[in-house]
Amino acid sequence: MRSLRRRSMFVVALLCGAALLTARPSAAGGEPGDGAGADSGLSTRVARLYEDAAAATQRYETGRHAAEAKQVEVRRLEELLGRERRETAVLREDLGRIARAQYRTGGGLPVVAQMLLAADPERLMRGQHLFSQAHLALGNAMEKSRRAETRLAADEARALEAWQEVERRRVELADLKKGIEDKLEQARWALQGQADASVAAGACRGAVRLDQPPTRVTGEWVTPVETYTLSAGFGSGGDRWVNRHTGQDFAVPIGTPVRAVGAGRVVRVACGGAFGIQVVIRQADGYCTQYAHLAAVTVDQGERVTAGQWIGQSGTSGNSTGPHLHFEVRVTPELGSSIDPVPWLAERGVPVA
Repeated sequence: MRSLRRRSMFVVALLCGAALLTARPSAAGGEPGDGAGADSGLSTRVARLYEDAAAATQRYETGRHAAEAKQVEVRRLEELLGRERRETAVLREDLGRIARAQYRTGGGLPVVAQMLLAADPERLMRGQHLFSQAHLALGNAMEKSRRAETRLAADEARALEAWQEVERRRVELADLKKGIEDKLEQARWALQGQADASVAAGACRGAVRLDQPPTRVTGEWVTPVETYTLSAGFGSGGDRWVNRHTGQDFAVPIGTPVRAVGAGRVVRVACGGAFGIQVVIRQADGYCTQYAHLAAVTVDQGERVTAGQWIGQSGTSGNSTGPHLHFEVRVTPELGSSIDPVPWLAERGVPVA
């Protein structure tokens, strides 16, 4: 009985081990286009670092505005300190004036001595009154001076603390922002290295599935990148092109999310040649749009996309002199049928400037 139980457990263990061995290659290699492994991790890291950099920039700007508000407060405190220093100087001058006046009226004798040497009651009463007035004035002046100096010292300490807080916060935020930007720059070029390897091999790594934040797209059409600087335009000449430039270039850093300008279907994902890594989409109205020199793609051929959906990450693959997105609008999916994309987007309510 015991032998049968051991044999049954041994068979179960063998079956479990066989199942694990059978499943392992699929889990490690992944299906084509699933973006598994190091490629997916690097693309995801770049995307997350972009989010972190944006959040750090927001915190930096918030801190900068707070620092500016604090500086206004510090300037107000400094103005207050200036008034208090002037008031304190006046009070000290008053103390000196009272002391000098007492010395002059007393002929060098203490007020008490003058009262004791008075010749008659009237002079005694007058001396006592003068003594009371002088004592009260001196006491008031000393108390005002003491309060002013105490307030002055406290406000000076507040001003110093405010300046130190402003500087400490500024340094912290600047260090945080720079640290994230340094990591992002390193990750960008690592991602570009993977893209160059894919282009050299002429084989795409497959789609990398990124967690895209909720899109803020409200219309049917958008620009292919959210923030950009325009560079080479349609029809411009240059040594890099055989004839004329066939699209509009958007200068953006490596790893910038590239968006589908409108709803459609992916008709081509290619790696190699002058365009490097590229995606071509047939839009719902029949025109085709091309997104070239990418560092990574996030869609597969045949996939449907919506306006604003991430379809890749910008790079500088192929015949490219620097990080940018090459964007074309074509009548067909093929090269040679391109039209100027700027007025095409403008006709769809998307100004490009």
